[in-house]
Amino acid sequence: MALQTTVVIVTYNAIQWISKCLNSIGNDYPVVIVDNNSTDNTTEFIQSNFPKTQIISQEVNMGFGQANNIGISKAIEDGAQYVFLMNQDVYLEKDCLQKLIEFHKSNTQFGILSPVHLNGEGNKIDSLFFKHTSIEYNPDFYSDFVTNNSLREVYEFPYVNAAAWLISKECIETVGGFDPIFFHYGEDHDYCNRLRYHGFKIGILPLIYIKHDRENRKVVRFPPFSNEHLKFKERMLKTRYTDINKNEVAKISYDKGLTRKNLMKNLFLLKINRVRFYWEEKKMLERITGEILNSRKINKIKGKHYLNIERK
Repeated sequence: MALQTTVVIVTYNAIQWISKCLNSIGNDYPVVIVDNNSTDNTTEFIQSNFPKTQIISQEVNMGFGQANNIGISKAIEDGAQYVFLMNQDVYLEKDCLQKLIEFHKSNTQFGILSPVHLNGEGNKIDSLFFKHTSIEYNPDFYSDFVTNNSLREVYEFPYVNAAAWLISKECIETVGGFDPIFFHYGEDHDYCNRLRYHGFKIGILPLIYIKHDRENRKVVRFPPFSNEHLKFKERMLKTRYTDINKNEVAKISYDKGLTRKNLMKNLFLLKINRVRFYWEEKKMLERITGEILNSRKINKIKGKHYLNIERK
């Protein structure tokens, strides 16, 4: 009997991509859409054109991770043995999902399997995928392609972005869902860290592809001492200190001390804009310290954390 695989897609104003996205899946897999309060007609379009698709509409934007947790919970409650997380701007190549599932059946040590991410036209590697799969993280992946070495069935990496993840039920029930300490960005890094802590591997299958239809993202440079700069710094600190494979959380005390030092220095120099920034940074560090410690405590324990799944 075939193992049920449910596709989970979080949407937000997805009308530009959703038809091509859903058509690429075909009719072999149930699809759960969690819509983050779209303001275009995404949900109406899906209901009219893909009536078998289940839509779970949210009254507010839940963010990427928490919305996916809703979809994952629904999929597991409905009997899924695999959940395939798929971005709204992703299109599957032929037999992509079937090949991932077939490989996993005899390689259950992998908690996450991913195809290769191409750009929207399918003629180049997606730029961010390229960044995260560079020689720094696996020296053989691109080398084997370029030098005509025999390609392996799978290449291990410490991280791959969550545009197209096949996750096993065993992994979900061991690691849980996405940590709500992250709202948008950082949650997939954190999940990969937790997955590896609990003994699972992350693999990319080299001859299986998706198209990721997004513009190449330029490096965003936030104005120094701005609110955007502070939010970015908070996200980076959370990503660093929630990593349960490392024991660096004590270093947050150093960050607090440095912030106090900068606050006093700029107060003395009457640089008011910087004083405001470091004051807000001081409050942010105090706030996230407890969140980080609680996150680490929870995530070191095996369980269906952050998911609404009946404990059996």
